[in-house]
Amino acid sequence: MRKALKVILVILGVIFLGIAVLVISFNLSMKPDSDREEKIRQEADRYLQANFNDDFEIYATLYDNMGNFEFEYAAKVREIRSNTEFLVYPDAETEQMVDTYVSDRWSNELEEEMRPYIRRAFGESAVVYVFIDDEIGATLNVDPLNVGSSKDYNLEPIVRLDIPRERIVDDEEHFTEFISYLKDEGILQNGQLIVSYVAETGEILEDEEWSREI
Repeated sequence: MRKALKVILVILGVIFLGIAVLVISFNLSMKPDSDREEKIRQEADRYLQANFNDDFEIYATLYDNMGNFEFEYAAKVREIRSNTEFLVYPDAETEQMVDTYVSDRWSNELEEEMRPYIRRAFGESAVVYVFIDDEIGATLNVDPLNVGSSKDYNLEPIVRLDIPRERIVDDEEHFTEFISYLKDEGILQNGQLIVSYVAETGEILEDEEWSREI
């Protein structure tokens, strides 16, 4: 009986030790490596000096430990004058430094133009997000010091509208009117509109999202 008990205790000990090792390993994986943070800062600083001017500053680093991005480490950069925040990181394929400045600048521009209409039509709590390819600046060879307007290019962004309520009968008509507004006002001519109904907690209320080409 005592021998069986000892075996059981040994097995339980091994299990608890394994769990402890897993917990410690997980906690360590969630923490950024200070050396790699410093490295990305230095690389981003050299990149900014070569492509931007003194109006841009590195204010933090981003460590992606969940695989949400194509990079593990990125530098967070801010344009002081406009307060536009963007990322500088190594491209996964070329390993060359790239940035999301043009993408974030144009996304902010479009969101600002859409926001007044969104609030009037769907309420103060409705939120609009515009998603443009992160490396659109490099793709279109846009000068980061002379970005211009998103309207100067034939963009096809994703416009996501989050509405904090349930679906109502007239919604599809309202969404169609919103698309017409974007086209008529010259804000956006192409892209995709995706609408989600969300709870106050941020959970999506309906399984299916409404979407349509712009």
